[in-house]
Amino acid sequence: MGNERPSEGTWLDARERVSGGTGRPGAALSPRDSSKDRQAGNARNWQAGIVRIFGKGRHRPSASWRQATDRAFTLIGDGRYEDAGALLTRAADLEPWLSESWFNLALLHKFRHDWEQARAAGLRAVALLDRETGAPDWWNVGIAATALQDWPLARRAWQAYGLRVPGGAAVSGEPVGMDLGSAAVRLSPEGEAEVVWGRRLDPARLEVLSIPLPSSGRRWGEVVLHDGVPHGERTTAAGHAYPVFDEIELWAPSPVPTWVVLLEAATEDDRDALEQLAADAGFAAEDWSSSVRLLCRMCSESRMPSDEGDEEHLDPHDHSEPGHPGPLGHRTDGLLWVPERECGLAAPASLVRGLLDGWVADSPDSRDWRDLEEVC
Repeated sequence: MGNERPSEGTWLDARERVSGGTGRPGAALSPRDSSKDRQAGNARNWQAGIVRIFGKGRHRPSASWRQATDRAFTLIGDGRYEDAGALLTRAADLEPWLSESWFNLALLHKFRHDWEQARAAGLRAVALLDRETGAPDWWNVGIAATALQDWPLARRAWQAYGLRVPGGAAVSGEPVGMDLGSAAVRLSPEGEAEVVWGRRLDPARLEVLSIPLPSSGRRWGEVVLHDGVPHGERTTAAGHAYPVFDEIELWAPSPVPTWVVLLEAATEDDRDALEQLAADAGFAAEDWSSSVRLLCRMCSESRMPSDEGDEEHLDPHDHSEPGHPGPLGHRTDGLLWVPERECGLAAPASLVRGLLDGWVADSPDSRDWRDLEEVC
């Protein structure tokens, strides 16, 4: 198959095929107070996420509260959630009037995907807030409510944060039509991480529109729940910037399997014809030989060009090897086209071979396929 796993210290970053991207950048629609809420996914940043409230007008929390909280986030960084929970519960008992006590507990429950407890602690936190809008406490409530499909609370949370939710308070259903545009999401941020592109359904959910590599365990069309603070950004030649969010968990699976196939495509137009054919059928095809690059963690989490494929030089941030067809080498020496392409397909089993045969039939002298395999 030719599919390689990222080497140690590197992440896969699947670029977007920018062909009239949908919607405006969504980077502004995320919690701004990142010093208070460093979202899940980067263990080395746990300590930076500890709430610092010592300059507030109210009296300072006790030394015991600060010690318990500091120790708890150290334990979270080590993956010791049970011990951290005991300390954060003790901190909440010491300072129950402090919204940050409950914010921290809600954050821990979010890390553990314990959504009932995250919702309960989050509601106690927002009840003690000093400000009416813009607090990241509300964003975490929105994530928990979305995980639980508690749509009235999710709508209330996004509105309380300061976002416009179509329909207002009178509508109790799923918050649709928020027009948040496109974004990227990092699947499995603590494992075989892979950045893919998708459409934001609301502030906490994204529909995956790339075809993920099989190592991610994710499929095209799945909906993932994602965190609120971006870890990275992708820019386009047109000047748009798109946030890269970290996946929290799968929210809705896709019934459409992922296939890998080796193509013989004499030209880029031949390759593009298959992608268009799949799109016209309501599914997807993606040339993994040109759409995947291998990045180190530092590059993946930074502000980077989305690599739209129009540049005349090798991407200096791409840590894969040019000249090798497959997901780890998306360019060739001298920018020469390589007819053999490794392609991902997202389509039902009853349709996939018909798509490929129809593609070949349109230009049999320049197209062929072989080694079709279902991989996810």
